[in-house]
Parts: sequence; C-alpha cells; structure tokens
Amino acid sequence: MSALTPTRRGHLYVIAAPSGTGKTSLVRALMQCTPTLAFSVSHTTRPPRPAEQDGRDYHFTDPQTFRQMIAAGAFLEHASVFDNLYGTGQAGVEAALDRGQDLLLEIDWQGARQVRARLPEAIDIFILPPSRAALEARLRGRATDSDEVIARRLRDSVTELSHWHEFRCVIVNDRFETALADLQQIVAGNPAPYAADRPGLAAFVAGLLG
Repeated sequence: MSALTPTRRGHLYVIAAPSGTGKTSLVRALMQCTPTLAFSVSHTTRPPRPAEQDGRDYHFTDPQTFRQMIAAGAFLEHASVFDNLYGTGQAGVEAALDRGQDLLLEIDWQGARQVRARLPEAIDIFILPPSRAALEARLRGRATDSDEVIARRLRDSVTELSHWHEFRCVIVNDRFETALADLQQIVAGNPAPYAADRPGLAAFVAGLLG
C-alpha cells in the first residue's frame, strides 16, 4: 500500500454539553493527551481577535460569503451566536477524514443534531454533570456572573440536558480524571460501555432533570 494512502478513513468526534459540565477543560486535556486528534476549524463572521490566525483558529469569512455557503449547503452545521455566524464546513471535514485524520468538533446539541443528519457516522458524545447541585456550584464557581445570570444559565443547562438521549455516547463528569479516561476510551475505539442506552443512565438523568 502506498505511503500516501491512509489505512482507514478518519473519525469525527462531536462533543456537546451544557454550560457548567466542565466540557472545555475535558476537551483541552483530551487534545493534549491525544496527538492524533485535531480540532475541526470552523468558519465565523466575527472579526479576528489579537493573535488569532485565519485557518488556524477560524476561517474568517465575510457575512455575504457565509450566507452563500449556507445557501449552497456547504456546512455540516451552522448557527447564529450573539449576532455572528459560525459554521463547520463540510468539504474541509470530509477532506481531513479522507486523509485518515481524526477530528474533534466542540459544539452544542443543536449543531450536533445537524452533523448527525449530514454525517451519521460521526461519533457524538454528550457530557453530563454528576448532579444538579454540582452543575449550579460549577456555574457559581466562575464568580463573574450575577445571581440572575446564573439562574438563567442553569435553566438553559437543564433544557440542554433534556437532549442527552440523542447522542450515541454519554459520560458523567463526576471526577475529572475518570471522565477524561472515558473520553480517551471512546476515541481509542471503545464506545460501547458509554452508550446512551446503557442500564441505569435514563434513571440517573431523570433525577438531574427532576
């Protein structure tokens, strides 16, 4: 086999979680300990921040071009966030996967639903908090938001939690080291123990939502 021919097509891992579950810290740690995994670089219409580079941090795209890409069906997923547009280009993802590159995409449940519809082989992962109290404590631990903002974030997080069952894999971030090890197992090709339909998980989430 030619050295230029990958032995397999890469995998796309989609990770979503409500605010306060520790997703960002887990994703950062997973990337550090998994050198074969690369971030999927998204498109955005917001201007670059200092030190950001086009093609590395984002593909910075003007609004007209972005809307043309939407009309052409060029995105795996896209959304409007605080008056800026964000999206994951399908061509770039497909090219990387064809090269055998494993990719990680960190988005919300709505974006994950769009990806699932267009790339059903993607391995989507939802991260849960260990309890409602832990979720609220993590949101308060930031010490930057008012009680009103925290209450709104908590309501939003509970709404997002209700979509857990749409994902192939679900992990609980009770202990950081354990949750990170769980993510590593999924990326290593062992998702079965973390299936969303595993015994006991539905009852656990019912407690969170109750």
